[in-house]
Amino acid sequence: MTEVPSPQLRISDQNRESALTALGEHMTAGRIDIEEYGERSARITAAKTRGELVEIFADLPAPHPKYDDVPQAVAAPEPAAAPAPRQPAAPEGWTSPQRFIAAFIPLVWIATIALIATGVVHGALILVPIGLSVFGRSMWGHGGHQHRRHEHHVRDRERRRALRESYRDQRRGLDH
Repeated sequence: MTEVPSPQLRISDQNRESALTALGEHMTAGRIDIEEYGERSARITAAKTRGELVEIFADLPAPHPKYDDVPQAVAAPEPAAAPAPRQPAAPEGWTSPQRFIAAFIPLVWIATIALIATGVVHGALILVPIGLSVFGRSMWGHGGHQHRRHEHHVRDRERRRALRESYRDQRRGLDH
C-alpha cells in the first residue's frame, strides 16, 4: 500500500493549475460564487504546500487538485459512495460571455494586485477589476441567482393559486 505524502511537501505550478481547474468546476457547478472563487484562487496561487491546497478544498467534494507524483486514489481518497450525477459544465441558463467573465475576473484581480504590489503600475489600475466585477455582477443580477429567484416566484404564485382554489372549493362545499 502506498503512503499518503506529507502535507508539508511543496507543490508545483502544475499542481496549482490543477487546483485552479478544480476550483473553476466548483464555481460552474454553483458550489461557490465568483467572489469566493476569487478569494480561493488567490490562496491557491500563494500556496506552497499540499496541506495549504487541502485546506482550500476541505469543504468541497471532488474534484480536488491532482498531484503529478502520486496516483489520484492516494492523493485524495474519497469515501465509498454511489457516484454523484454528472454536473453540467455551467449553471443552466449561463451564456458563453457569462462563463468567460466568471473565469476572467478573478484572473484580472490577481494580475492587478500583483502589478500594483510590485510597483510596475500605479494604484489607479485597481479601477479596472472593480469595473469588470461590477459589469460581471450586472450580467447575473443581484447575487447571481436571478434565474432561480424567478423560478421560486413562479412556484410560489402557483402554490398560492392552488390554495385559493382549495379554499374556494371548501367554501362552496359549506354553502351547499
